[in-house]
Amino acid sequence: MSRRPALAARRVRQTLQYANGASLLFNLASARTPWARPSLTYRLRGGGTVSCPNVAGARVPIYEVFSEDTYRMKETISGLPPSLVALDIGGQVGCFSLALVRAAKRVQVHAYEASPSTAAWLRRNVTDNGFSASITVHATAVSDHEGTISFNDNGQASGLNGLTAPDGTLVEVPCIRFAAAVAAAGGRVDLVKIDTEGAEYDIVLGSSPSDWASVSRVVMEYHDVPGHSWDELHAFFTSCGFTLRRHEPAGPRQGTVWLAR
Repeated sequence: MSRRPALAARRVRQTLQYANGASLLFNLASARTPWARPSLTYRLRGGGTVSCPNVAGARVPIYEVFSEDTYRMKETISGLPPSLVALDIGGQVGCFSLALVRAAKRVQVHAYEASPSTAAWLRRNVTDNGFSASITVHATAVSDHEGTISFNDNGQASGLNGLTAPDGTLVEVPCIRFAAAVAAAGGRVDLVKIDTEGAEYDIVLGSSPSDWASVSRVVMEYHDVPGHSWDELHAFFTSCGFTLRRHEPAGPRQGTVWLAR
């Protein structure tokens, strides 16, 4: 649990909202003991599960998506086609993809996760929830070129893997361009979500406005990357015809944005 009392108290309240909240609290409290469970399974109210390693970096996205609705899911998909197609770039253990399928029902999601170990958890969660027909997992990075890319992998399904990761093991993984991800989804994508810990600049600025022609909504986290700023991304999306609908800064050089057209 966090050492910050306010956050710790909030996490306790949020954890108790899960169907197995009491057992989760016990396992969280014993995370640093010799008898700690190596993984956790969060049982969602209304059915469904999300599993992850029992480490903070893997758990945080579960709370962000299912307890705090960080991506404002209903607002994000409002007005989109009932049978929408989405790209989840930076899929982590699958929280956004799982929540999207639960909310939109007929959605087709192509989830991209660069970390091999994290992609394995993503696949597990898709299978455990019976969503294999709705979510296609790609253990591949999206970047500004096709080939391979190196980044810091913290392992254990961390939500902090990427260019801005403070440490970790340098790994080399296959990568494709954004246009190829759109093509793999059938050439039409309605919604794009990006959370790639700094790689968003290569993904977006390395693409062409024409690659975004079918996209109606974008929800994206941007991070503090030397030599880059949100202004570059904003200018690119404006050139594509997008309008900034919401901007939630998380610091002077990072935040989450919602764009639409």
